[in-house]
Amino acid sequence: MALKPGVVSGEDYIALVNACKDGGYALAAVNCVGTNSVNAVMEAAAKNNSDIIIQFSNGGAQFYAGQGMEDSFQAKVLGAVSAAQHVHLLAEHYGICAVLHTDHANRKLVPWVDALIDHSEAHYKAHGRPLYTSHMLDLSEEDIDDNLGECARVLARMAKLDMSLEIELGITGGEEDGVGHDIDENADSSHLYTQPEDVLKAYELLTPIGHFSVAASFGNVHGVYKPGNVQLRPEILRNSQSLVREQHNTAENPLNLVFHGGSGSEKAKISEALTYGVFKMNIDTDTQFAFSNAIGKYVDDNAKAFKYQIDPEDGTPYKKQYDPRKCLRAAEQGFVTRLDEAIADLGSTGRSLAR
Repeated sequence: MALKPGVVSGEDYIALVNACKDGGYALAAVNCVGTNSVNAVMEAAAKNNSDIIIQFSNGGAQFYAGQGMEDSFQAKVLGAVSAAQHVHLLAEHYGICAVLHTDHANRKLVPWVDALIDHSEAHYKAHGRPLYTSHMLDLSEEDIDDNLGECARVLARMAKLDMSLEIELGITGGEEDGVGHDIDENADSSHLYTQPEDVLKAYELLTPIGHFSVAASFGNVHGVYKPGNVQLRPEILRNSQSLVREQHNTAENPLNLVFHGGSGSEKAKISEALTYGVFKMNIDTDTQFAFSNAIGKYVDDNAKAFKYQIDPEDGTPYKKQYDPRKCLRAAEQGFVTRLDEAIADLGSTGRSLAR
């Protein structure tokens, strides 16, 4: 199937998700904070002939608008809007299919998601498509009925705009821009594993409303940690798929599953998860490090240029070295190199539907 390059939504997004599941591969979902990271993601996707998911946390959106904006809620909303407009303008020229998504909104951030849906309603009225492809609600720390009830309310709004909702069942460990908490390696980790019965409940409630995906926890964590008591157990994903299939006589892997906390994960576990209907894997910590590591190396290699405009010993001007575009481009290239690896791990290299 061929899709027009650019931001996908509605039936095109569903086709992209199904292509991933049918083909046994997944798309990298990359957290971005500014044009440098957004452009690096699109560059990596084009370089590898892979479709891609560009996503923003509430903090990433606020940073995009500028840390100097006084109203932090407005910054989170307008930053996310500005970032989406940037991708809508450029993605088709990179020749890729891009999914626009927001990441981890807990209860206090539901108003942020509602405000962005407001913007998608206006965008849909003007252009016949939403501003964002999908949003995520992470109400996993709440009672399952409260979690799913709020998800149903938000999905009902989004379905009218051909948008998809990502929900979280079970708690992905670690902290992501103020949502969640750091890992205590000596703590009980049973809450890090999703119960198939909860997934079935979500399937039965949300399927009649609209398109959705599930971030089902199977021991995954945000960030990179030394080996501890939390272990990845992808078979939990298989068990959830099996229960829904048996109860509703569906085809194989009826659920659209998401792998959070992909940074630092064992490659064998990634490959196994793909066989159980995972179409999306989040990566943030590793790309943050790749970006910053490349800047650090550039500074080390051009140390004098970051202390002097002109060399105090021989008068050499350093303008070409301290030009911000130099170190930021090095950072983008480091970001792209790490995404080359992630895209290969997920099997999406050369699989773009953009034509």
